[in-house]
Amino acid sequence: MVISEPIRSEIDAEIAKFPKPRGALLRAMHLVQAEHGHVSTDCARELAEIFEMRPIEVMEVVSFYNMFFDKPQAKHHVYVCTNLPCSLRGARVLLAQLESHLGVQAPGDTADGRIHLGHEECLGACAYAPMMRIDDQYFEDLDVEKAKSILDSLGE
Repeated sequence: MVISEPIRSEIDAEIAKFPKPRGALLRAMHLVQAEHGHVSTDCARELAEIFEMRPIEVMEVVSFYNMFFDKPQAKHHVYVCTNLPCSLRGARVLLAQLESHLGVQAPGDTADGRIHLGHEECLGACAYAPMMRIDDQYFEDLDVEKAKSILDSLGE
């Protein structure tokens, strides 16, 4: 059994909230990913049993959403918005400077596995460009030094 008992209990509690169990699949996947860092094929097999579906169907959901991962991930996910408004305000220069600072080409992971650096087409904060998202937190009105300082302060 890969999914721990406490997580399984949380999944069961989520299932109870829906008229059909599959309504809780996304929440269950979030719980599994929080526990393991990704949704492995072994976890997908267990989720498939819980939700009475095939493992490939679980993995199709994993591959559809960019919030789920099928392989171990860096501790922090950093995305610089590179849409036109952010680019006009320096986002592409910012991204290039962060690549140099971290020694990684986006999209990619730092050698220590601490940071995944990438870009997204739009993070929906055009008025505060340039900006980046780290995990689930937005950082706006950035300059290179402020962005580097934020990245350097990230915990292990």
